[in-house]
Amino acid sequence: MPTRKVIVITGASDGIGAAAARALSARGHRIVLVGRSREKTQRIAQELEQEFHVADFAELEQVRALAHLLLERHPRIDVLANNAGGVFGRNRQLTIDGHEVTFQVNYLAPFLLTSLLMERLIESRASVINTSSVANRAYGRIDLANLNGQKRYSPVTAYGNAKLAQILFTRELHHRYADRGLASAAFHPGNIATSFSTEAGAGLRLVYQTWIGRRILQTPDKGADTLVWLADAEAGTDYPSGEYFVRRRVRRANRQAYDETRARDLWAASERLLHSR
Repeated sequence: MPTRKVIVITGASDGIGAAAARALSARGHRIVLVGRSREKTQRIAQELEQEFHVADFAELEQVRALAHLLLERHPRIDVLANNAGGVFGRNRQLTIDGHEVTFQVNYLAPFLLTSLLMERLIESRASVINTSSVANRAYGRIDLANLNGQKRYSPVTAYGNAKLAQILFTRELHHRYADRGLASAAFHPGNIATSFSTEAGAGLRLVYQTWIGRRILQTPDKGADTLVWLADAEAGTDYPSGEYFVRRRVRRANRQAYDETRARDLWAASERLLHSR
């Protein structure tokens, strides 16, 4: 029988995260759901008879509290799926922590959560799976002096940059920790009909939140397919660690994603941002 894994999924209250939780629960895995909405996350958890926690990634103290709870409750974590994210409004917004909200929710908070769980993940020979986007190629251009969009800002550029940052993070995780048994992967789920990009002025709202857009979008189940496959599979045997996937296949990301110096520098910059307050 396949090994029953402990799989933590953030952004699990609806959409891709909820679809992945259902599929992986049906495969017999122990799922730990994390969502911003208590009501929605609890509803999915009760449906699946699985554990849940509430955390808003727009507040880093909630991420730290979540990490503490996970370490307290789980002596083993086999998969961490960093799936929480979104596109926000037309105007640049700062979180309570002083970071641009798209950058923090999509990248900096998952970076923090992964870092706080790192020793447990290494002990478990875990996989870290980051939900990225094809926006990394269309809009991403990492400027280490402008990570918080303070010089210039647009919602789609902020989103593309955050999703490119996730891929750089994925590759640097592999570089730093593969020899200690940790695997990593990033993937594009496709254009999915979810509650994603709900704010007025978010550049992708026309696609995600209108009946015209929804006619060309795929279902959350299809969007979750690569996440489910990566979480259920064995890194190194079923897929190569450190890569970016689309429809279960390694695909080419933004050319900046393969800049090893930029990946190291982004990691160092992320640590500085997290320790600056």
